[in-house]
Amino acid sequence: MKLLKLYSKNVLGAISGLDRIRFRGTIRWLANELGIRTFLSRSKILFKDFDKWAMARTAFITDSCTKQAAKLGIKIIYLRTGAIDKEKYVRKYADENNIKNGPICILSVVEPCISPKIIGNKETKKLEIHMITRKCKKFYLYFDDPEFGFGHVRMQTWLPMNIFINLNGRHWLEKQLIKNKIAFIKDRNSFPWIGDLDTAQKLLFDQLKTDWNSFLCNIALSLCPDLNNIFNPLKMDYYWSADDTEWATDVMFKSKVELDKLYPFLLEYGMKVSDSVSVLRYLGKSKITTSGKIRGVLPNEIMSDCRKRFEGIRLKHWVNSNSVKMYNKSNNLLRFETTITNTREFKVFRKPENDDTKPESWLKMRKGVADLYRRCQISQKSNNRYADAISAAKVKETLKEVSGSCCQRITKKGRKHRAINPWNIEDFKLLLFLTKGGISINGFRNSDIKFHLFGNTKKLLEKDKKYFSGKATRYIRLLRGHGLIRKVPKENRYVLTEKGRKFSTSLIYASNVDVEKLMDIAQ
Repeated sequence: MKLLKLYSKNVLGAISGLDRIRFRGTIRWLANELGIRTFLSRSKILFKDFDKWAMARTAFITDSCTKQAAKLGIKIIYLRTGAIDKEKYVRKYADENNIKNGPICILSVVEPCISPKIIGNKETKKLEIHMITRKCKKFYLYFDDPEFGFGHVRMQTWLPMNIFINLNGRHWLEKQLIKNKIAFIKDRNSFPWIGDLDTAQKLLFDQLKTDWNSFLCNIALSLCPDLNNIFNPLKMDYYWSADDTEWATDVMFKSKVELDKLYPFLLEYGMKVSDSVSVLRYLGKSKITTSGKIRGVLPNEIMSDCRKRFEGIRLKHWVNSNSVKMYNKSNNLLRFETTITNTREFKVFRKPENDDTKPESWLKMRKGVADLYRRCQISQKSNNRYADAISAAKVKETLKEVSGSCCQRITKKGRKHRAINPWNIEDFKLLLFLTKGGISINGFRNSDIKFHLFGNTKKLLEKDKKYFSGKATRYIRLLRGHGLIRKVPKENRYVLTEKGRKFSTSLIYASNVDVEKLMDIAQ
């Protein structure tokens, strides 16, 4: 990560790993109308008897959870509404009852759910089964496990009996650090300081080696021990998937003062350079070029948003339902975080699910835990790309030191190069192009700079196309002459040099400072 190298004097180090992660357990046969109809047919359960049969399953689950609470010696607390902050409620309850480890309590609450219902069709005069939004009782078992920390498991007592398990990789890391006798300071779900960062990073990566199916089944059984007997004599296995994952990279600064000096510049720079194309590149959409050419399906939505949270100021970018964001928290932490909800936006190298005889190929990523490792790899790369693009905001020298040589006519290798005039319209657009987040990630080509300066030239006459292409080539030659860009070996692609990054960034900042502010600085 470039950012760590650039600010090595001010940074203690960084760790990357899972933050919040929400798992879902689904019985695939019962997850949709067709599956339920097939299941009922094979089980010889008539539609007219469905309600009675389903209520018996609900009673079975309720009884199992009630007995488990008595066995664990914890209370079942009924909540009148599901709108309260359950985690805050449970943590307060644990403090009041001095519960440090193990199961804390079970919450019982009626909340909306998706569940099958038998409905009569007036036209066909037949009963039909439909998945509709209803309300049912749900049980939440909250725990502070000595192995993987604070979390909860939630079970829906009505069909299709979905199970949700919420864990946090940082809470898990806390238990691992204690077990390995490593000193640390923890603030909510983050670590401002860890005594051994290398070991901490290894422990975070070790979390990904978990046998997720067995691990999650055991957590579910801690709430409902008779889970495997609900549909006796049939055995119905749960399919475990990751509904929502957050992968966070925490950069630990030596002090709050150091981060507070830098963060406003990173924030402002991030807002300026993160256009739609750059956001796509952060999340690994390499088929989108900096010139706006799209090879594939256009995203439904690309958004950016900056707002103040209780922890700090957060800058966030969305592509459809996936996102990457940056924010400051816990005084000295700079966090980059990628959240993946829609896995179908990405690919994994695997065999097709329905045919093991076929060779492995790049296929759409599944939500299933089988693809979780690849999902975390993609998230880490996204964090790195975003951090590298944002790190271009660093400029220590004065504006004169950075831009002086570029604003003068020079001769290099016998070729004369004119001065760059930042206040000339086309030269300013050129410098603006160099600050784009996508440029710092993958570089650019002649066509990219041509599109940015002159727009889409496809519909022009051939002679006009050649004119604009030649002009873009001359601009590239000018930038190379002043040492602002360099050519990638064996490719028709160019990347920013350190000088180019500083020059373009500093001038873009200077162009947005109002005169009154400059007068105040001068005084």
